[in-house]
Amino acid sequence: MTPWMWERKYELDSLCFPVQLLHDYWQASGKTDVFDDACYQALVSIVGVIGTEQRHMEKSPYRFLRPGFKETETLQNDGLGLPVNYTGMTWSGFRPSDDASLFGYNVPGNMFAVVILGHIREIASTIYKDEGLAGRAQKLREQIDFGIRAYGIVNHPRFGRIYAYETDGFGNYCLMDDAGTPGLMSIPYFGYAPADDPVYQNTRRFALSFDNPYYFEGKYAKGIGSPHTKDGYVWHMALSMQALTSTDEQEVKDLIEVLIATDADTGFMHEGFDCNDPAIFTRPWFAWSNSLFAQVICKAMDKGWV
Repeated sequence: MTPWMWERKYELDSLCFPVQLLHDYWQASGKTDVFDDACYQALVSIVGVIGTEQRHMEKSPYRFLRPGFKETETLQNDGLGLPVNYTGMTWSGFRPSDDASLFGYNVPGNMFAVVILGHIREIASTIYKDEGLAGRAQKLREQIDFGIRAYGIVNHPRFGRIYAYETDGFGNYCLMDDAGTPGLMSIPYFGYAPADDPVYQNTRRFALSFDNPYYFEGKYAKGIGSPHTKDGYVWHMALSMQALTSTDEQEVKDLIEVLIATDADTGFMHEGFDCNDPAIFTRPWFAWSNSLFAQVICKAMDKGWV
C-alpha cells in the first residue's frame, strides 16, 4: 500500500465523506478516541488541499491525463482541466460519479465542503484546541459559501432561481443533475440547506423534469440517471435520494414501490437500470445503493408511513 488513491482522480467529495463520517460517529457515540495525531494531520491536509484548489490554475500541482481515453476519463488542457476563474469555491477534477468535470466548480460538492468545514472548525476548536485550524476552516467555509451564492445560482426561464451543477466562474454553467451524491437532489441530505429552501425546491423541480438532460421516464420507472451510464438508465440511489429528501408521504411510498419492483428479482439495489426493462442493469452488488435504500425504509418506518 502507498498513500496514492487507486486512480488518482481528485474528487472534492472524497475529502468530505470521511469528515462527515467522523463527525457523525463523534456525535452519535460521544467517543473521542478516534481523534489522534493521524486524524489531526488528515484534517489539516484536507483544509490545505481545499484551500489550494480555490486557485487551481495558479497554485495546484494536480494533473490528470490519459491520452487516448474518452473525454469523461481524462482532463482537458494537458490534464489541468478547462480554465476557471477565482470565485471563492474550490475546484474538483472529477464528479462523484468518477466522470471528469466539465467546468471545474462542482456546486453540490462545494456545498458539501461548506458543511464539513463547519465540522472541522468544531472538531479543531473543541477536541484539538487549535483555534488556528478552526479559523482557517471557517474562513474557507465563508469564502466557498459566498462563491456558491454569487456564482452557483442561475435564473432558469421555467423554474426561476436554481442551483447549477457546475460552473467555471466565467459565466458558463452546466445545468443538470447526476444520480451521484453529492448532487443537487441531495442538498438537504448532506445538510447544506433545508428541504423547504425555495432555491432547492426550484432546483428539485428542475432535476425531476426533462430540462435535466439526465432525467428519464419509462414503463417501470422515472428518475435521474447519469452520463456515467447509458441514456434511459435510472439509478436506484437517485430514487432513494429522492425519497430521503422528500417531505411528501405519498411520494415516498410510491418510490419505495418502484425501488422494490425494479431490483430484477435479485433482492439488491443496483447502479443504473433500463427504465423500460429493469432486468438490464449495471452493478449487481452496490453497497452504497443498498445502504441508501435501507435509510429510506428506516425513514418511512420512523414516520409511520410503512
